[in-house]
Amino acid sequence: MTSEARELPRVPRDKDDDYGAEAVAARLAVLREACGAELTHVAAGSVPAAEARGKVENFVGHAQVPLGVAGPLEFESDEGPVRVYVPMATTEGAMVASYSRGMRLAASGSGIRTRVVRDGLSQHPMLVFADAASACAAARVCEAALEDCRAITKGITTHGALESLATEVIGRRVILRLVFATGDAIGINMASRATDLCLRELARRTGALEQHVHGQDVEKRANARAFVEGRGRSVVADCVVPREALAGLARTTPEALVAIQRSYTTGFAQLGTQNWLVQAANGLAGVLLACGQDLAYLTESATGMLDLELDANGDLYVAVTLPSLLIGTVGGGSGQGTARECLELLGCAGSGKVRRFAQILAATVLAGDLSLMAAFTANEFTDAHERLGRNRPEARA
Repeated sequence: MTSEARELPRVPRDKDDDYGAEAVAARLAVLREACGAELTHVAAGSVPAAEARGKVENFVGHAQVPLGVAGPLEFESDEGPVRVYVPMATTEGAMVASYSRGMRLAASGSGIRTRVVRDGLSQHPMLVFADAASACAAARVCEAALEDCRAITKGITTHGALESLATEVIGRRVILRLVFATGDAIGINMASRATDLCLRELARRTGALEQHVHGQDVEKRANARAFVEGRGRSVVADCVVPREALAGLARTTPEALVAIQRSYTTGFAQLGTQNWLVQAANGLAGVLLACGQDLAYLTESATGMLDLELDANGDLYVAVTLPSLLIGTVGGGSGQGTARECLELLGCAGSGKVRRFAQILAATVLAGDLSLMAAFTANEFTDAHERLGRNRPEARA
C-alpha cells in the first residue's frame, strides 16, 4: 500500500480541553506522521490556542500569509477625514503596489469621499402552502406580525433589532425578507436565531405546510438581491482625478479610461455578473484576511459597480458602489492577534468602528480599480506583474 493510500487515524480530540497544549500536540504528531514534515510554521504562533475556541475545530496552529501595507489612503468619510495605511494579506505580487498607486492618483484631485447609504443584515426564510391563494393570504398575515417579530428578536439580543419585514409570493411559496440592525458585528448568528424563532411563529399562525429558515439562501454566494437591495453595509465612494495626474502618474487619459470601462460593461452584461468592478475581490480579500473577517463573504462583498465619466472640466470622475459589505469590528476573528492589530492600524478595532471600516474598504476598492484600469489602458499590466509579481521571482530586486 502506498503512503498516499494508507489508512489515517481519526483526528485526536479531548472532550475536556480540546484547545489545551496536549490536545494540540497530539494532533500535530498525527499530522507529522502522516505527511513526514515538521510543520514548524503551522505550529508556531503568538496567539494562545485557547483564543481559537469557537472559531475553529481540530486546532493545530496558524496559516501564514505575507502582509503588506498600501497607502497612505486619504479620504473624507461621513464622520470626517481619514488617513491610514491599509494592511493587505496576499501572495499576489504587484497587488499592494497597484493599490498604493491608485491611492496616490485618487488623492491628486478632489480626494475620495465616502458615505454609508444603507445598513442592515437581511435573512430570507420561506414558507410553503397548498396553493398560491393560501400563500397570498399568509403573506398579509406575516407582514402584519412585524411588531410581534420585533419583540421575539428583542428577547434574544441586546445588540441587534429587527428593522423590517417584507414578503414576496412565488407560486405557493412566500419568501420573507427580514432586515436586522447588528451593531458592529456581522451579526449572522443573532439574525439566524431570530429568524428561526420568528419563522416558527409565522408558520404556526399561517398553517404553513413547510418552513425553511434558509429558504432563499443568499448567504455567501453572489446574488442579484445583494446587487439591488444590498446586505450588510452599503457604501459609495467617489473622486475626481485631474487629467494631468493621469498623464504624469499613470501615462493615460480620462478618455481612454472611460472608453475601456464602457467596453467592460458590455462584457459584464453578457456575463450576467453582479460584480461590475475590475479587482474588488483582490483588495477586499487582502484586507478581510488581514483583519480576521469571514472570507466566505467575499462573494457577496465584491458585488458592486464602477463608474468612470468625463466631468465638465475634462477630468476623470470615478465612483464605486459596494452594496453588500459583510464585515464586523467585534466578534468572530476580529479580536485577537494580528487581526486585532490590523484593525487597530486602521483605527477600526472594537465597538463603534464598523462604519469607518466599511468606508475604508470602499475607498480602497476605488483606488485599486482606478490603478488597474489605468494599467490596462497604458499597456503596463503584464510588465508590472513581470517586474513585481511571482512570474519570475528570481528576477526581482
